[in-house]
Amino acid sequence: MDRQVLDYMQRNREFLREWDPARLPGFYTLETQREMIEGDLHQTEIGQLAKFWIYKREELWRIIGSISLSNIVRGAFQSCHLGYRLDRDEASKGYMTEALARVIRYAFEELRLHRIEANIMPRNAASMKVAQKLGFESEGLARKYLRINGKWEDHIHMVLLNEEME
Repeated sequence: MDRQVLDYMQRNREFLREWDPARLPGFYTLETQREMIEGDLHQTEIGQLAKFWIYKREELWRIIGSISLSNIVRGAFQSCHLGYRLDRDEASKGYMTEALARVIRYAFEELRLHRIEANIMPRNAASMKVAQKLGFESEGLARKYLRINGKWEDHIHMVLLNEEME
């Protein structure tokens, strides 16, 4: 899997640059990707992360995206942050909407989370469209929220609540 992750990241290096933190050249090495996967596994073991890799049914050898439920907080909060990315060649084909719907169901039904938070740059129209289609609502603008590609970027704070939880 580590080679599939590296292939995905290398293939989409330029495409994701606009939406990701600045990456050092060493990020695009097998060693770094293995370390990141190991870190993800540790975060999963302690209950703070659920990460999913997206494949097309007919291409199970090639990753086309990922979804992360990170910063999972229990107790009174029962919340997480949602992150997602898709291969440049697979955009606007419905893959992310389908995959996110399944992950949301997992977050609410299996993890029993009450709140999923997604922070989206206002200019990322495709991501906003997917989030809104899935029922996320804006809770406002977070000014200079994340440093993306070397610049502090505003983000719209989008939230989806598990209305089935009491």
